[in-house]
Amino acid sequence: QILDDGGDLTHWIYKKYPNMFKKIKGIVEESVTGVHRLYQLSKAGKLCVPAMNVNDSVTKQKFDNLYCCRESILDGLKRTTDMMFGGKQVVVCGYGEVGKGCCAALKAMGSIVYVTEIDPICALQACMDGFRLVKLNEVIRQVDIVITCTGNKNVVTREHLDRMKNSCIVCNMGHSNTEIDVASLRTPELTWERVRSQVDHVIWPDGKRIVLLAEVSCRHRSRTCNLCSTVPTFVLSITATTQASRALALIELYNAPEGRYKQDVYLLPKKMDEYVASLHLPTFDAHLTELTDEQAKYLGLNKNGPFKPNYYR
Repeated sequence: QILDDGGDLTHWIYKKYPNMFKKIKGIVEESVTGVHRLYQLSKAGKLCVPAMNVNDSVTKQKFDNLYCCRESILDGLKRTTDMMFGGKQVVVCGYGEVGKGCCAALKAMGSIVYVTEIDPICALQACMDGFRLVKLNEVIRQVDIVITCTGNKNVVTREHLDRMKNSCIVCNMGHSNTEIDVASLRTPELTWERVRSQVDHVIWPDGKRIVLLAEVSCRHRSRTCNLCSTVPTFVLSITATTQASRALALIELYNAPEGRYKQDVYLLPKKMDEYVASLHLPTFDAHLTELTDEQAKYLGLNKNGPFKPNYYR
């Protein structure tokens, strides 16, 4: 079996030792990037074994991505730059769960927040939440902070970096380390100055400088701003409990009778998400309402859950 985070091991075996898949019973994947790779393989008909997508568990997406980033973006920026957020102009690239968390935190601190998006649904959410939807080129000269949260590549290019104002802070909160084209800054005309751990000044010939955070590589999350911050322990507990379900997913794939799982990507059962959430409710002295028999019958549900279909997010 393969227990993967980022899809690197799966990709490596697929490229180097494809015959190993004859002996592999399944894959369990935890990250956005890795799941994306699995769906690509599945769509191309090249996924050789069943795979479990843990990343899209609600208690991972909504809590680790949204609530954790809502706190860690401020923590990371404060620890590295000691900046004040009030009145600062910020552009957040991507309004997925990570982008939503970053925007909410910055807005609450009095920052002027712009959002870039490719998805009209996420874009409409940003507009309804009170954020100005723009193209990066429209605001790149005026913003004080640029934050990427897309998981894509070349979101911030050398052209964007050249047009940024002096002392603009640039950081990545997304999973992928390719969002900011840092390689293009490794040229003779630019000077790099290490200010402190995780903080570099990149200086242009005219004296302009940008502040690049978390350039130092660390696991697959290189150049990720939340490396500069701590992770709130409560969110970590939720995430770690969800990740523990990876072990259950491995057991399920191993013990499943032949034919239960095809060569496709599967979500963890919603019941697992609900159980993880319920374990954390006592911390808040929270009391769940229970369905009556009549109510459960009316909704067509089991009184003990799951309460939402597996596709509900």
